[in-house]
Amino acid sequence: MPLSAAAIAAAMTVLVTAVVPGAAASAGTSPGAPTSGVPASAAPVPEAPVGEVVGAAPLPEADLSHHGYVSFSNGHIAIRIRSENLGPSDVTASTVRLRFSAPLAVTQELPYDCLRSGKATVLCETGGLRSGGGARQTALDLRPAGGPDEVIVRLDTVWNGGVRDTDPKNNVHQVLAPATGDAYAF
Repeated sequence: MPLSAAAIAAAMTVLVTAVVPGAAASAGTSPGAPTSGVPASAAPVPEAPVGEVVGAAPLPEADLSHHGYVSFSNGHIAIRIRSENLGPSDVTASTVRLRFSAPLAVTQELPYDCLRSGKATVLCETGGLRSGGGARQTALDLRPAGGPDEVIVRLDTVWNGGVRDTDPKNNVHQVLAPATGDAYAF
């Protein structure tokens, strides 16, 4: 399944306009626009955990988990990811982000459900993950540019289907992989 437009949109920064409480709308401003004389960029914006909307009903809970291994040899980075949902709610889709310490070679063949997001970043959609259901596998074979002796791979969830992740620690990993061909687990 291709990386969906919703997953790409969720991976981008969300802009929130703050309304200053108690400020009256003045002439020439639209209702709800900041009117306290404080520029909108300087107005306080409430922070919400990833996937939550401030003032909205509580989100369903899930626990995404990504585990696997990274190996690096002969100019290739092999990555195998096992993504699963430990529950209690189903996840309609999620996106895993892989960031590399070295830029990737310009010409790469990526799996159908992955795309480049910069010189050293790849996004991969996992698809739907049922609560306590089977895991989804993602396999990548990538080439870094410049022939480094080692790479650091940072992996995390950038979109979780709009659920609240009860244990985000098991889907954020960092792995140092020297060019020895050994598999390093995460």
